[in-house]
Amino acid sequence: MDVGDVIDKFNNWKAKLPKIQPFYAVKCNDSPILLELMASLGCSFDCASKAEIAKVIKIGVSPERIVFANPVKMSSHLKFADRYGVDLMTFDSVCELYKIKAHHSNPKLVLRIRADSTEAQVSLGMKFGCEPEEAGQLLKTSASLGLPVVGVSFHVGSGCSETDAYARAIRAAARVAQLAKSYGHVIRLLDIGGGFPGDTGSSIKEIAEVVNATIAEEWSDWDDQLEVIAEPGRYFVSSAYTLSAAVHSVRNCDAAKVMYYINDGVYGSFNCILFDHAVKTPELLKVDGDAPLERCIVWGPTCDSTDMITDCALLPRLSVGDWLVFRDMGAYTIPVSTSFNGFPLPKVHHLISRRHW
Repeated sequence: MDVGDVIDKFNNWKAKLPKIQPFYAVKCNDSPILLELMASLGCSFDCASKAEIAKVIKIGVSPERIVFANPVKMSSHLKFADRYGVDLMTFDSVCELYKIKAHHSNPKLVLRIRADSTEAQVSLGMKFGCEPEEAGQLLKTSASLGLPVVGVSFHVGSGCSETDAYARAIRAAARVAQLAKSYGHVIRLLDIGGGFPGDTGSSIKEIAEVVNATIAEEWSDWDDQLEVIAEPGRYFVSSAYTLSAAVHSVRNCDAAKVMYYINDGVYGSFNCILFDHAVKTPELLKVDGDAPLERCIVWGPTCDSTDMITDCALLPRLSVGDWLVFRDMGAYTIPVSTSFNGFPLPKVHHLISRRHW
């Protein structure tokens, strides 16, 4: 893990989106050292379960810096949040309202609306977020239950590069906020969710320009009373992690197919291929510039034929003991890893340059 890369990302966020407080999405990478770094930089936290809340509270983060951003929470998790003073939380259904009423004494609710992007790496709208025509009934029910709705949230999808998706969602959220006023709710928060890209070479410049301009245009009625937050995950950590894996076996099937087996796979760090729709490209650690490239397959170590990293890599001829490097491995890898077949998880080494020390 390159600690300096995370610091640079945070400074870039504050420069591009100075009025938007980042609530780091713990689900993306819940490494304790990373969480402590994010807290020390001034990040708040987006938690989706009582276990994530507990991790963040354990490192000394106050409950006011946590949003329980799971629209469908278990009753036991609501009770846990209540016990530790985590009051800010999202919802998107009548069922959730009654559950919150029964199990939390002081909730501050944020209505999550559906705002899908067609260009997101992972779409979330099928599972979370109310449709626009449902918002009125939810706002009415929350008012009748005495549950204050203080904000509106959305999520355009994870790994989103479509700037217009944020503009559409911010406009839709503003309409819902105006509707909330008619039911007696005092809206003071806009949560623009996550989706910000974080791979090497990516940029949030265009997204930030659209977000800043659209908020200024559509939320002008709220002026300085509005707090705007976001839930970036992969933006902060994707490029900070590079994985090195060793070739432990080689199989030459024919002249057109060479297969390499490495000591990590889709049951480990490369679960992102299955669950996050990621495409990972191997690079040779020590490159011979004159060696010809050949098409090959790279497999993980388990006995499952699903455990394939790529079937179209271009690499020079490798030998047992060679090392491959995979970049942008910080997001949605470590938290989802298993030790299936008894293969251990890779060790994480934390590095920082003198410039950042």
